[in-house]
Amino acid sequence: MNKIEAKKRLEKLREEIDYHRREYHVFDRETISPAALDSLKNELFALENEYPELISADSPTQRVGGEVLDKFSKVEHSRPMISLYDAFSEKDMNDWIKRNENYATTSLGLGVKDLATAEFYCELKLDGLAANLRYEKSLFIQGTTRGDGKVGEDITFNLRTIESLPLKLRRPEKKELLKIGFSDDKISLLYELLDEGTIEVRGETIMSKKTLAELNVKYAKLGKTLLANTRNGAAGSLRQLDPKVAAERKLDFYAYDLILGDYERGEVVENRDQADALVELLGFRRVKYNQLCSNLSEVFAFQKKWEKKKEDLPFLIDGVVVKYNDLKWWNLLGVVGKAPRYMMAYKFSAEQATTKLLEVVWQIGRTGVLTPTAILEPVAIGGVVVGRSTLHNLDEIRRLDLRLGDTVIIERAGDVIPKIVSVLVNLRTSKEKKIEVPIHCPRCGGAVVKEGEAVAYRCLNKNCYAVALRKLSHFVSKGALDIEGLGPRIIEVLVAESLLEDAADIFRLRAEDLRGLEGFAEKKIANLLTSISERKKVSLARFIFALGILHIGEESAQTIAQELAQRIKAEIIKPMDIFKAAKKISVDTWQNLEDIGPIVAKSLGNYFNGEDTESLMIKFEEAGLRLMPPITANGPLEGKSFVLTGSLLGLTRQEAKDKIKAKGGKTKESVSRLLDYLVVGEEPGSKLEMARKLGVKILSEEEFLKLIQ
Repeated sequence: MNKIEAKKRLEKLREEIDYHRREYHVFDRETISPAALDSLKNELFALENEYPELISADSPTQRVGGEVLDKFSKVEHSRPMISLYDAFSEKDMNDWIKRNENYATTSLGLGVKDLATAEFYCELKLDGLAANLRYEKSLFIQGTTRGDGKVGEDITFNLRTIESLPLKLRRPEKKELLKIGFSDDKISLLYELLDEGTIEVRGETIMSKKTLAELNVKYAKLGKTLLANTRNGAAGSLRQLDPKVAAERKLDFYAYDLILGDYERGEVVENRDQADALVELLGFRRVKYNQLCSNLSEVFAFQKKWEKKKEDLPFLIDGVVVKYNDLKWWNLLGVVGKAPRYMMAYKFSAEQATTKLLEVVWQIGRTGVLTPTAILEPVAIGGVVVGRSTLHNLDEIRRLDLRLGDTVIIERAGDVIPKIVSVLVNLRTSKEKKIEVPIHCPRCGGAVVKEGEAVAYRCLNKNCYAVALRKLSHFVSKGALDIEGLGPRIIEVLVAESLLEDAADIFRLRAEDLRGLEGFAEKKIANLLTSISERKKVSLARFIFALGILHIGEESAQTIAQELAQRIKAEIIKPMDIFKAAKKISVDTWQNLEDIGPIVAKSLGNYFNGEDTESLMIKFEEAGLRLMPPITANGPLEGKSFVLTGSLLGLTRQEAKDKIKAKGGKTKESVSRLLDYLVVGEEPGSKLEMARKLGVKILSEEEFLKLIQ
């Protein structure tokens, strides 16, 4: 067989193997015996060994490969992987609908009837690990975890081991697309994306109940630690640095979302049920029990049905995800906080168990607040052994009338952290003891007081060991400076060795300080010092948040950074510049800023007038820390907002957004009465109709280009 003949044979073998893979792993149909399939794979492997230059990225032989990784690299998502709000009752669901109707009438200028007839698409909520798959020209090139929603970890090699995940997207036939409601022009757009564009598929990576049982039998014989449940099994598999370990776990992937290039929702695929049908045509598994519902009554019936039948399923589910079926509503309703308005997780009744409260320990937070944690007699709930639960504060303890030694009911509603929901007072023996807040800090011995009308009790010792640890851990956390290699345990070692007293000391660490400490090899030291060095230049907003000022979150840190940057007016800001500028700002001035209320304003005044703040900023400055102000652009479009819809011919959607921002304008995702311009390209979506209805100015591509020039 010559090279030309080998190439033809290879292509046929790959196509044949992938056909049988899809039939078995996507549709559960065995079209060929395992032995015969292995024979085809062996022939393919032998040919690729003979002609290695003919190996392709989508070959079945390339599913398990690559070297063992040192760590996972970070990847920024093209669009955020949002979390969901939870509903636990029919009332919660009705309240969700009312909130959306109110938003539609007050913010979008629509009538209640516009949403009243909307259909819902109900999907079983699989209990696994979310992943994002990126395909370019139909080839699988990268897979990532959800992470914090904005940035995930690259787990491509582990995802490639999943047989139900196609390494190359299947090209649906035209008749198949017509059958699920595609028009000729939408088919052309899809084919164009498959040939030259980018498609992202999001879904849940799970381990089946059968696989968990088989693996635990195997692990028991080998003396290995057993897997607690299918969710931990799936998450742990994808977090393995060796893809061969992940391959052993035999995971499945079920798609639940589709992102088609730069197109908005509804521009190529109009409805969620149509998108669900499309992912199957592209080669993915989808949950065949998902259902279109015409109203909430049908949604409630669907949820109740599967709560009763969930044990019959091959995988674990913890509820139903209810989504507006018409994707135009996804664009219009948008996101509030960190979750969308257009879908809701309708959870099943929480799993409960009874156990005994053995002890209450008091954790010290970064601001000195004492938080009670219940130490419980270990009990299994939903495959997880629970031994502790948060109690939030003393008011919660009093509300429950909780005492040491009580028999309690604990609940786990799909969350990792359980909670105590009630006390079985009839089982008391009179030996139970009342729970009191300690008068001295459990870590430093300092005085503990309740401040004013606040619920919280706080350690007054500013140098409290526990508070210092929490502050340092917060300073290096992902939302703050995100310094890799500085976890809580490492910080505790460095504090115990007197190497860290405050956050500024992090930037003064040297290799000779770390040598000889437990767990610090040369490579680890080098990696840690590199991570620290890379964070000597960070955004001002991140730094403000990292300082751990009482009541200051990520969003308010952005507002504070904007105000300080306007006053300092420097391309690179020094820490002492911040201190001097902030010290001049009154509490009343802080309070007049957007998102800054009286409590936050007072906290800012207290912090920047505190006697320790100046010395800390001096140390940061001497350590070489430099800060970058928020990016602002002044120009002819300042104060103007734009939404893009359809395909632009002269530039990409991202290029258009960059040009708007460069001229001082803002881009938004949804149309409202407050919008200034809607830019319309070819094949515009439902946003055009909405803009016309609300009287928003509409620009053609030609008009838009003239405006930005």
